Amino acid sequence: MPAYTFEAVDANGETHKGVIDADTARAARGLLRARSLVPLAVEPAAQSAQAGGGQGLNVTLWGGRVFSNTALGVWTRQLAGLVAAGMPLERALSALADEAENDKLRNLVATLRSEVNAGSSFARALSQYPREYAASYSAVVAAGEQSGQLGTVLERLADDLEAREALRNKLIAAALYPAIVTLVAIVIVVFLVSYVVPQVAGVFEGSKRALPTLTVIMMGISAFVRTWGWAVLLLLVLGLIGLVFAHRQEGLRLRMDAAVLRLPVLGRLARGFNATRFAGTLAMLAGAGVPILRALQTAAETLNNRALREDALDALVRVREGAPLASALASKKRFPPLLSMFARLGEQTGQLPQMLQRAADQLGAEVQRRAMSLATVLEPLLIVGMGLVVMLIVLAVLLPIIQLNQLVT
Repeated sequence: MPAYTFEAVDANGETHKGVIDADTARAARGLLRARSLVPLAVEPAAQSAQAGGGQGLNVTLWGGRVFSNTALGVWTRQLAGLVAAGMPLERALSALADEAENDKLRNLVATLRSEVNAGSSFARALSQYPREYAASYSAVVAAGEQSGQLGTVLERLADDLEAREALRNKLIAAALYPAIVTLVAIVIVVFLVSYVVPQVAGVFEGSKRALPTLTVIMMGISAFVRTWGWAVLLLLVLGLIGLVFAHRQEGLRLRMDAAVLRLPVLGRLARGFNATRFAGTLAMLAGAGVPILRALQTAAETLNNRALREDALDALVRVREGAPLASALASKKRFPPLLSMFARLGEQTGQLPQMLQRAADQLGAEVQRRAMSLATVLEPLLIVGMGLVVMLIVLAVLLPIIQLNQLVT
């Protein structure tokens, strides 16, 4: 039975909004009138969801998503709990629609429910919203439906989403403090150079005595910042815009991502993070019963780094030609050797999903350790560097004053 979103008023003039199931829009209006409501607007939930270019709820007023990464994990966990408890999928979706926190989420879940009621598989309904549900998400759900273990598969999917978000949050937390210290340092230095130094230097402009070398250099830097600072800022903004556009070009992005992997420290972090995501997704898909070729294709699409994605797709070609997964991955040197080693163990023992998950866990732990170690080293270095720069500026200001005091005495 299709779902319709409605807006209606009651006898007291209070406005009501929600979702109602009915065969037609006319029947939906009749149901509303039976509830002593006067319908103002009734439209299919799918149409409401797809307003804005026919791309479903992927296009919103601000161009954002209905689900954040954390919210998707929570929603999946709720759905898994309801399905595992024996509740039919349609009733579980109906319950989640009733508990939705906003209209966008309510319309999305109502649309999914109407698709399922119309005879579509849940995975197919999810695949209509690729921005909300990744291809790996739909593939795992499809495998769960086919095996009759949708609740168990959804639990595993929720675990994977939560683990991936936890790793991402830890990396962000490790980079946040150095980023804040750097930003504050830049602001302070620019303020001192552009405002404080000129104020103090103006006192000595009438003096015929030679100023200290450090003061002269700092005054030159100050003059440059005050005269050309706007141009430097404009160049930085244009450079960032150019970098964003270059990143959207597939060929340029491939070369840029390959260059990132060759960086001494950040390259290893990028390799580890992407390999963790690849191994975790592949383990989840293989454990859910997805064929290995389809699992490889889907896992490759989750990689943000285009160079590693190309390597994963090349490995897919080798596997399709009959090569073992471990040897296909080992031939790609940009993947960590740990991944191919655990894949080989999994193929030998017949426990490929478990071994791949172990590889993902170890790679994730290694990425966290390296990120925290890097942050631990960067924090004192940034503070010391900021202190040295401020000290040089203060010395440039104080040296002429000390020199003047010596002349007076």
